[in-house]
Amino acid sequence: MALTGRTALLAAIGSLPVGILAPSWTGMLAVNAPLSLAILCDYALAAPVRSLRFTRSGETRVRLGERADVHLSFTNASKRMLRAQVRDAWPPSSWEAGTEQAGSRSRLTVPAGERRRITTALRPTRRGDRHADRVTVRSYGPLGLAARQSSHQVPWTVRVLPPFTSRKHLPSRMARLRELDGRTSMLIRGQGTEFDSLRDYVPGDDTRSIDWRATARQADVAVRTWRPERDRHVVLVLDTGRTSAGRVGDVPRLDASMDAALLLSALASRAGDRVGLLAYDRRVRAQVHGRSASETLPALVDALAPLEPELVETDARGLSAAVLKSAPRRSLIVLLSNLDATPIEEGLLPVLPQLTQRHTVLVASVADPHVEKMSKARGSVEAVYEAAAAAQAQTQRRRTAEQLQRHGVTVVDTTPGNLAPALADAYLTLKAAGRL
Repeated sequence: MALTGRTALLAAIGSLPVGILAPSWTGMLAVNAPLSLAILCDYALAAPVRSLRFTRSGETRVRLGERADVHLSFTNASKRMLRAQVRDAWPPSSWEAGTEQAGSRSRLTVPAGERRRITTALRPTRRGDRHADRVTVRSYGPLGLAARQSSHQVPWTVRVLPPFTSRKHLPSRMARLRELDGRTSMLIRGQGTEFDSLRDYVPGDDTRSIDWRATARQADVAVRTWRPERDRHVVLVLDTGRTSAGRVGDVPRLDASMDAALLLSALASRAGDRVGLLAYDRRVRAQVHGRSASETLPALVDALAPLEPELVETDARGLSAAVLKSAPRRSLIVLLSNLDATPIEEGLLPVLPQLTQRHTVLVASVADPHVEKMSKARGSVEAVYEAAAAAQAQTQRRRTAEQLQRHGVTVVDTTPGNLAPALADAYLTLKAAGRL
């Protein structure tokens, strides 16, 4: 049984004159006995809550920051009117700060034998799976003095996907890709490219391009034309170790890396390349491979949604072995990690020759814009010290990048907002240079 504020108010109003005029146990009993009887009658007349039947429907996937509507249907199987207050409980990160109470609570009236539906509007603030906790129903009597209360498990899961804010850069990169493909198709001929079509021979054509079978079937000499190979492999490797947990500005490093990976996967898939994903720290956290071009991006988004950083040091040897196992043929390995000197020098550099011997390697890292701001600070002793520390950190990152470049690695090191387009540009540059 749950008592309402109305009950407390009536008890206080009834006790006040008794306390002033005739304070005694008899007076208190004269006030509280009828009130207690009214409470019991009200509780007895309230609709039972344990016999309620619930069903859920609505959205199961939503991008981070967008709204997801989850519907909860009630069926009142009793013979009494249900006057209820309902709390549909979800994790706190399912709403923006300060809106949880308004979003999870509602009032409704359900006549006997009928059904009603309420809608819970979620606006998650974190990626991952959000599971419904429980539905608590408080059924009030007709006097509003007492209520029956019960909690019910009504399972439902909403997967919060990465926001993919960098998709605004995709049209401009696709235009560059079409321009690149057109220019390369005209320049490339001969072995090592993909067959495109047949055309008539003209003087000056390479005689090795003559298709003798096609020539035998027709009167004129037929020549094969070629286009750049499109069945290239791109493996996106996300370092989910402790360095990916740090926040750069308002964005976690891992989230910025995810956004860049999604833009590159969308671009590479439309270029005809096969894209795979490997998330690793000390073990494989997520893996996607062998998907068609139309399935690649949805599969990557779904795999990245529940991914969280692990507060452990990344095992570079294990990462290298996992990459070599998932990429048996020559591929572009895109490692989204951090350029801190110690993890690179002690972890990645010793195993880097194993990767560069068989694959083209690109390392992308999120730089902190606050460090750039600190390096320009002046005007006080504290600001000068901050500028010196920032300059030292920048020099160290440049030295680490140069070490990687000496091993033939392409390095992209920029701020979170610029990482996705810069990584896409690096991919297009490698493609134009024929290094894929």
